[in-house]
Amino acid sequence: MSEPSPGSFAICVARFYAELAERLVAGAQAAFAEAGAREADIHDVPGAFELPLAARYCAQSGRYVGVACLGAVIKGETDHYRYVCDQAAAGIQRVALDTGVPCAFGVLTVETMSQALARAGGDRRDQGRHAAEAVLALASMRERLAPGGAG
Repeated sequence: MSEPSPGSFAICVARFYAELAERLVAGAQAAFAEAGAREADIHDVPGAFELPLAARYCAQSGRYVGVACLGAVIKGETDHYRYVCDQAAAGIQRVALDTGVPCAFGVLTVETMSQALARAGGDRRDQGRHAAEAVLALASMRERLAPGGAG
């Protein structure tokens, strides 16, 4: 499996929950580094709702072969959680489909901070790492299937 060129990945990260953001970014950077890419460029946004537009900017820039979108939305007492989760997921998917640039949904959508911590490099899973791995897999697939590609 041929790897995309080094330095060609972006991480868009929602900073609303700073501790979670740092943990998610660390997981994504580790996965990109293990795949042979240099540290991915990091682009900060205030919250998960802003991730789709940031992903679109990155995808349309022509600088990246993939974008990992990271963040967290923790359920509160209102319906705000549902709207943010739905729109972030749909928007990130739309960017990927519209541009052809792999964009992974690495946004934690949980009910409690303890659930978020367990999924941000904690005891259950590392959503940042998983998002980067998804981007890497799709970027590789895209390269293999391209005219004149390796596959």
